[in-house]
Amino acid sequence: MAIKKYHESRGDFHRNVCLIPVSAHGTNPASAALCNMKIVVVDCDEHGNVDTEDLRKKAELHKDKLSALMITYPSTHGVFEADVKEICNIIHKHGGQVYMDGANLNAQMGLTAPGFIGADVGHLNLHKTFSIPHGGGGPGVGPIGVMKHLAPFMPGHPVIPVDGRTKLTVAAAPYGSAGILPIPYAYIKMMGGKGLLASSAHAIMSANYLAKELENSYKILYRGQSGRVAHEFILDMREFKKSADITESDIAKRLMDYGFHAPTVSFPVVGGLMIEPTESEDKVEMDRFVDALVRIREEIREIEEGRADKDDNVLKNAPHTLKHIVCDEWTHGYSREKAAYPAPWIHTRGKIFPAVGRIDNVYGDRNLICTCPPTSDFL
Repeated sequence: MAIKKYHESRGDFHRNVCLIPVSAHGTNPASAALCNMKIVVVDCDEHGNVDTEDLRKKAELHKDKLSALMITYPSTHGVFEADVKEICNIIHKHGGQVYMDGANLNAQMGLTAPGFIGADVGHLNLHKTFSIPHGGGGPGVGPIGVMKHLAPFMPGHPVIPVDGRTKLTVAAAPYGSAGILPIPYAYIKMMGGKGLLASSAHAIMSANYLAKELENSYKILYRGQSGRVAHEFILDMREFKKSADITESDIAKRLMDYGFHAPTVSFPVVGGLMIEPTESEDKVEMDRFVDALVRIREEIREIEEGRADKDDNVLKNAPHTLKHIVCDEWTHGYSREKAAYPAPWIHTRGKIFPAVGRIDNVYGDRNLICTCPPTSDFL
């Protein structure tokens, strides 16, 4: 909204094109669409970086209408964009503004900054980077930093003006959530500059440790020019659909039997698992996670080699609930222990059984299901 108003203040009401790389968060095109911008997708290269030449062509093609570029840095592909400064220069050369999505700021703190790479706007997600829970998408709250030329066009509040601004209201609370903000404030104060830098370093190191440990069992989809990943990486599970009729969803559900909630499934690449350890996990827990995925790879190999049934196997039937394990009738071609306790460390770590077994993930998305009680219940 600030970028749109900035262009309009200069008489450029026609600037409505927003370039967005395929590696960006899905919220990026959604945000641009809310401002009635036309979204033009930019390709990525084989390493997961934004294709600079494709960006250059599309910026030139839309130079008269170019409004902005929205870029997630480091990208959701798990790579630092090596040409990010050049990317920002291309946009500025054609009259556009650069919006940096700070979803992955935990790989930046103390190392770089939105302004350093050339961004005009950068939002700092409080979830993940600044201690607010990351699950369920995270609360949509956090500070937004802008260059001085955009400051007059930032949102205000009609009741409690923000730096004198009363228009472009986007939130009921002028300064965000009073229940959430004190937590990251305390986190930042206690961590200090050195602590935040260490947090970024730990997040990047953890991701690279996991990628290195898993590279012999799975294909790592993208790596940066140095051969390393950033703070997250994607395992490509698509080959197993052909070799064993196993999908990324099967693997995600089997991880529950090992005691792990699955990482992000089929985003940003369909058929992939995006793994992001952040700075929060210790080495013992990461090693358990690696062991679980390596064991799952062996379970897939059992299907590939015909040692396990293609339909009745631990992956297709996962997750196994406690009720399933203790029932009198057991008709599967594998043992109850293999189903519920597939690794020895589960016995010492403790077992949390999933409460629900296999469900059709997308049925509810594609079919209207009325859960309203009948009128007779109210009589």
